[in-house]
Amino acid sequence: MDFKKSNAPASTITRDVRKMEAQTGNIYETISIIAKRAHQISAEMKEELDGKLEEFSSKTDTLEEVYENVEQIEISKMYERLPKPASIAAQEFIDGKVYYRMADDKKEETL
Repeated sequence: MDFKKSNAPASTITRDVRKMEAQTGNIYETISIIAKRAHQISAEMKEELDGKLEEFSSKTDTLEEVYENVEQIEISKMYERLPKPASIAAQEFIDGKVYYRMADDKKEETL
């Protein structure tokens, strides 16, 4: 997923809870869906960042070389400027880009 192209706001905004609740019928289910998606996004972002930073690591770096790696610092700053995973997940949910399904709670009992 390309997080740089997300239209999620980088800062906190107020959202209309009733509009978000309308899709599922329950605000708690909506929050649960957004939280699970935010966790997925966070894991993807961490994996991508670790992969990019792995290119700069070496076993023989001295302490001075670690602090002077400008490219590594720029990559880290770029990820810090991205919207938070919860904001991206909430925007995806509002835009209808999140697939979810509800488990069937009403199972017929047979005696």
